[in-house]
Amino acid sequence: MKKNVFFIGFFAAVVGAATALAVVKVEHGNSADTALRFDLPAVSSRAAVAGAVDFTEAAEKSVHAVVHVKTSYEQVQQYFSPLDFIYGFREYQQPQPVQGAGSGVILTTDGYIVTNNHVIDRAEKITVTLNDRRTFSAKLVGTDPGTDIAVLKIEAQELPFISMGNSDELRLGEWVLAVGNPLNLTSTVTAGIVSAKARNINILSENFKIESFIQTDAAVNPGNSGGALVNTRGELVGINTAIASNTGTYMGYSFAVPSAIVDKVVKDIVEFGTVQRAVLGVALQEINSEVAQHFSLKEVKGVLVQAVFEGSAAEAAKLRSGDVILKLNEVEVNTVAQLQEQLGKFRPADQISLTVNRGNKISNINVILRNRAGLKP
Repeated sequence: MKKNVFFIGFFAAVVGAATALAVVKVEHGNSADTALRFDLPAVSSRAAVAGAVDFTEAAEKSVHAVVHVKTSYEQVQQYFSPLDFIYGFREYQQPQPVQGAGSGVILTTDGYIVTNNHVIDRAEKITVTLNDRRTFSAKLVGTDPGTDIAVLKIEAQELPFISMGNSDELRLGEWVLAVGNPLNLTSTVTAGIVSAKARNINILSENFKIESFIQTDAAVNPGNSGGALVNTRGELVGINTAIASNTGTYMGYSFAVPSAIVDKVVKDIVEFGTVQRAVLGVALQEINSEVAQHFSLKEVKGVLVQAVFEGSAAEAAKLRSGDVILKLNEVEVNTVAQLQEQLGKFRPADQISLTVNRGNKISNINVILRNRAGLKP
């Protein structure tokens, strides 16, 4: 059975009465088909656990701060006339209006809104509808395709907003709520648990992308893109972005950009107009038993430095090929995605501390981060 990963923006082309999901297939996997089996005691047990958690406060806090984002642009479509069979083929081009819809999250009382980059991609006009049905024209402040985050601004005051939470503190099995506008059904709240963290699903195509998604089983669908993932305290812990599906609609797993990344990207865009991305300047490889044996490592932990680039922050800090990065500022990193997520919190010229295993000897190395060009700003 093939499983694919899809962005979850919802688009409808204004041509006839047809609508379509604007989904991008980016990942394939093969597994044996299995029959579905319903385990009633387990379902009942999960329902009992859910009943012990009060979701009402979190839902009430967040639903008023999640907005419906609508976009429009003109797309040139090519077609051929039946007369072409008589007079020879001639190419016709006619602009057609295309509309899209997704979600967004109000972060400040004066109208800064975060959403997904793919929700507003190519948009010529962006409107935002609040939960109280007021509609505003939105200005695009900036985007970061490398994290699929965009920032909008509407002219309004005293708006409800969601406080930024700490995604680093999320634990597997913790309850979360997804809030958004799936399939144009406004102000929808669903619940699930954190299924995994630091998940890389290869959905972004940028050279300096950061993929370290929170995976949940909260039901999301096209239109949830850019909506809120909140904890039971109503704090923003992620921006819902993608689903794993064979059909383009929800089949069990959804993915959100962690708030630790969102917070840094939004602040950079608002302050500088673009993201100030810090890089270490190394090629990395994840460690398995085979790699650990080859390098005589005592434990299968950390991320292996394959190469150190000339003129990079890593070279200046005297990192070496064969070093194993175990921690970044005391946060354990065991996958490339985890290391990217932690690096994504910093700007060029920031100093970080790496805990490194070099020849089975542990040491701490201070690194002053640089930008993509290998320069300190």
